Amino acid sequence: MPIIHINLMAGRSKETKQALAEQLTKVVVDTLQVSPEKVRVLLHEVEQGQWFVGGRPIGVPHTTAKKTP
Repeated sequence: MPIIHINLMAGRSKETKQALAEQLTKVVVDTLQVSPEKVRVLLHEVEQGQWFVGGRPIGVPHTTAKKTP
């Protein structure tokens, strides 16, 4: 039973998430030759300010530090 975990920023519509799950399922069915009923898709939505890259939160405006003279 294939299980797909997707981490994504929160805020997408239910329709968009449904379309993503449908397309992922199709790819897995075609590639692994399994029935759609065997495919599991789990979407993990991460709220703004809870996802960091390079120590900085994604989706939160960056403030620039003042330069010292």
